[in-house]
Amino acid sequence: MPTIKTVPGKGTRAYARKTAKRVTLNDVWAGFAELQKSHAETEAVIRETQEAQKKAHAETEAAIKETQAALKETQEAQKKAHAETEAVIKETQRMLGDLGNKFGDEAEHTLIPGLPGKFRDLGFVFGAMSRNRKIHDYEHDIHTEVDAFLENGVQEVAVEVKAKLQKADVDGHIKRMEKLRAYADLHGDRRDLFGALAATVVHDKEREYALENGFYVIEPSGEDVTVTSPGGSPRIWQASKG
Repeated sequence: MPTIKTVPGKGTRAYARKTAKRVTLNDVWAGFAELQKSHAETEAVIRETQEAQKKAHAETEAAIKETQAALKETQEAQKKAHAETEAVIKETQRMLGDLGNKFGDEAEHTLIPGLPGKFRDLGFVFGAMSRNRKIHDYEHDIHTEVDAFLENGVQEVAVEVKAKLQKADVDGHIKRMEKLRAYADLHGDRRDLFGALAATVVHDKEREYALENGFYVIEPSGEDVTVTSPGGSPRIWQASKG
């Protein structure tokens, strides 16, 4: 019989056994040391991050405090400036008020005294003239003042005096005349009521506006005083028919 030879690896499964690496105590300690090193590095990073955050927080708080201090200083400066401005405004208003009163007093002193004679030239005969007449009727809520008031038995003239005549003065005197008429009606005074505006400075536009509304205009003319009559006829605030 022929002899059969067996060739390794052919037709027969060959098993190769791999020898497992043996873990020694040194390997364990080396791994533990590596783990400790990694943990230490992580803690260092955490501490560094915390320090950076702490520093950033401190810088932020310092910036906030600095900003608040600057804001407070600005507010204090604004408050002081506002108070100083208000003081200047009040003082200016007081000075202007005093100046206006002075001009008003001079206007009244210059324009009022000779009015009865000036109106006599226009056909009026007034036996009485009063200054600074005030009306306060709380029952009917009528309150007004008149710088000069000329009157006789059948007629009255209410004179408003200004340093410089303005359109608003004319409008204001119209309302004053309405109040005077209402007050007179309530007290049985049926006299005809006329209006006049007096000023030391009167420009053409304001003069024409006053005349168009039926007022007499009183103003200086050189060393004298003139009274200009409204075009046509003066406005009369007549007593109500009731």
